[in-house]
Amino acid sequence: MVNISVLVSGGGTNLQAIIDKIESGELAGAKIVQVIASREGVFALERAQKAGIKGKVIKETEELLKELKAEDTDLIVLAGYMKVLEPAVIEAYRKRIVNIHPSLIPKYCGKGFYGKRVHQAVLDGGETVSGATVHFVDEGVDTGDIILQRQVPVEPGDTADTLAARVLKTEHVILAEGIKKVMADLPEKGGK
Repeated sequence: MVNISVLVSGGGTNLQAIIDKIESGELAGAKIVQVIASREGVFALERAQKAGIKGKVIKETEELLKELKAEDTDLIVLAGYMKVLEPAVIEAYRKRIVNIHPSLIPKYCGKGFYGKRVHQAVLDGGETVSGATVHFVDEGVDTGDIILQRQVPVEPGDTADTLAARVLKTEHVILAEGIKKVMADLPEKGGK
């Protein structure tokens, strides 16, 4: 079993997608051991509670590391987590922290590119395709090795909202695919 800690900052639709994929058997061998929010009052914590998963708010790096260790975390998934992880966390879980980003990295990523800002930038850039990227987290912002990407067409008349909705559907699919790929490579699972 691969123990996953999911870090969130908002509504948790990507968290829900992971929960659903585990329940359907699509992510066999995975278990979400806890959901950690960066701030109070996020709906993702309600989703966790409804699924019977422990959830809490943690703001300090030392406490985060302690909780990750306490739950024997094998893999960390950032699902709409809006904080940059401290180097101590990255070092402790190198190549075991996965993020989903709503663009085709290296385009429209890095500091300041989150939420609707990404999709508006794609539209302002006159792009004909956008997409989503699952990548490892390193010390930079959206600079870790790419695990998986999938394109999403930019349709005529798209707004940041309509493009965001289309990209989000793709995020829900490829996040689970990316997690599955990383799980297969974990040393304790016979991988690299």
